[in-house]
Amino acid sequence: MNITGRHILAHERLHPAIREVVWNHYRSVIEEVDQATHQHRIVIVGMRQNPFPKRARALLDQKGLPHKYFEFGSYLSDWRLRNAIKMWTGWPTLPIIFVDGLLIGGYEDLKQLSDRGELAR
Repeated sequence: MNITGRHILAHERLHPAIREVVWNHYRSVIEEVDQATHQHRIVIVGMRQNPFPKRARALLDQKGLPHKYFEFGSYLSDWRLRNAIKMWTGWPTLPIIFVDGLLIGGYEDLKQLSDRGELAR
């Protein structure tokens, strides 16, 4: 398998009239999450009512690992904010978890890192 990058529509394929809209879609939220990934070792993006962000936070609390948590709405609210973050990261589900500035995936991925002892380092 050859992975050279995420498939993203090229800038040249966006009509000039919409380029600014595409590039600035909820930019402030993306910048806030991005900045947090530089300031905190572990960052979680989640939402109310979804059990997996809660499980991720509980796992980190159990291990005594501090983290920054962003909660963007519930199933019926703020989905546009979550969608912008999903588009930015390329990760399709919640939670979206960063460790040491790297996107590591979701809850199951965090649990695997924890089980292998990689979070303790």
